[in-house]
Amino acid sequence: MSELVAKLGWDADGREGLREAHLIPRYLCFFAGLLINSFGIAFITKAALGTSPVSSIPYVLALEFAPSFGVFTFVLNSVYIIVQVALLRRDFQPVQLLQILANLAFSAFIDVSMGLLWWLEPQGLLAEAGSLALGCCILAFGLAVEVAPNVIVVPGEGVVRAVASKVGRPFGTCKLCFDTTLVVVACCLSFAFFGGLNGLGVGTIVSALVVGPICNLINARVPLVEKIRGLVPAA
Repeated sequence: MSELVAKLGWDADGREGLREAHLIPRYLCFFAGLLINSFGIAFITKAALGTSPVSSIPYVLALEFAPSFGVFTFVLNSVYIIVQVALLRRDFQPVQLLQILANLAFSAFIDVSMGLLWWLEPQGLLAEAGSLALGCCILAFGLAVEVAPNVIVVPGEGVVRAVASKVGRPFGTCKLCFDTTLVVVACCLSFAFFGGLNGLGVGTIVSALVVGPICNLINARVPLVEKIRGLVPAA
């Protein structure tokens, strides 16, 4: 049991050293963060100003084909996991296979969140901007809660880390290139399917620019995040 706990308790870089008493709360916080993230993405999407960059391809595909937003999210994130394994090979930590469960929970709750927000159809720029702002704040809070436990990574972040380790470039640079690529591909798909932008717009750019700074502010000012971070044992 202790050996299993040690394996599951590796942090995002694969290091050991977590106490069994803190393990379950940390993973619960991580998955809670994922659920909050999905709700934030739904709010951003329902603002009708364009979904977030990481969700751009699945959303455009869902607008054209029968499978849902969540199903396409699951498929694309599964591809990210496969790419990580292919790139890292022996360096891929087995605990990161829990990304499969994280992907399942995240993708399923995107559809749940979209369903719960069926009534949200903001009319006018002010209402749309308000929905977008609220969605960005929810997403930023979810990201803060997700990252604070320092356990596994989500597939989108994991594939960027894998690429960064292989090309020897900073994570931030690779993340920017990754998000830009997603949006460009989504734009190409949108023009191919609809002859113009559909599901993408100024909200896509705004969410890309403001979610990170809001997350930093939450990390610095919200006591709950600090309490979650306090569950992580010192190295």
